[in-house]
Amino acid sequence: MCVLPESKEGRSALFAGLGAYGIWGFLPLYFHLLSGLGVSNGEMIAHRTLWSVFFAAALVWLSRQGPEVRRVLTEPRTLGLLALSTLAILINWTIYVVAVNSGRVIEASLGYYINPLLNMAVGALFFRERMPLTGKIAIALAAIGVAVQTVALGHLPLISLGLAVSFCAYGVIRKQVKADAQTGLFFECAYLALPGLAYVLWLQSSGQGHFLDGPALALLLLAAGPATVAPLALFAWSARRLSLTALGFLQFVAPTLQFMVGLALGEAFTPMRALSFAFIWAGVAVFAWGAWQASRRTVVAPAQ
Repeated sequence: MCVLPESKEGRSALFAGLGAYGIWGFLPLYFHLLSGLGVSNGEMIAHRTLWSVFFAAALVWLSRQGPEVRRVLTEPRTLGLLALSTLAILINWTIYVVAVNSGRVIEASLGYYINPLLNMAVGALFFRERMPLTGKIAIALAAIGVAVQTVALGHLPLISLGLAVSFCAYGVIRKQVKADAQTGLFFECAYLALPGLAYVLWLQSSGQGHFLDGPALALLLLAAGPATVAPLALFAWSARRLSLTALGFLQFVAPTLQFMVGLALGEAFTPMRALSFAFIWAGVAVFAWGAWQASRRTVVAPAQ
């Protein structure tokens, strides 16, 4: 039984989700381009944090969530949780940019393959969510894949684990936040905007910045804003309209594209690394099959 949406709105949501994961999948090429033009990792992250707030604010305005923003401003607990989620996503962004610009895109893609499996494990351990047998098998296969990757690299795949853990932590924290996705994103960007601006100004004043090197490079740095906010907006819109099963399949689009980008950039892919990914992909396949089976049982269950 097909899990693809049949309605026009459902198909639009599917394309929006593909757009979101497609942008995330090809994002390494953007950072790789900036690095080739002499932009440091720190400057990339600073511009990402600075320009994102303007696009996040525009998103809040377009979705008419001004009252929601004012409500969050009166809730210290919500503001505190959003500060924690901001820290988690900043760690994730930093690890990712460093990974891309140190020639470790394939290792980064491994982290995003692991992430949904880690989310499932955390849900079972801390939120008492039921884990099916397919989930346990998928996690076991992923654990073997990480072990093989450790042997292949000669050390723990810290990039992969750091990305998976930081994004999982981000998801867990955001699960506790009583705010819409766009409002939460706006506050996270707002928290980071002033430090980002301060760092950009310091770089420019010390002669290390690249924003004033020409209009083309300035536009590329400004693009960090929509490159961050647009996929999140597309994802938020599609997530409300797609089944969890469809989202479960979509979330593997980005790491697959990242993996292909890593290969295209000439990163080494040894037989041992191939073996580690074989276990990870097997885990992903089991995870996806389990989600599809669950969807079938839900759809074909007879009416009472």
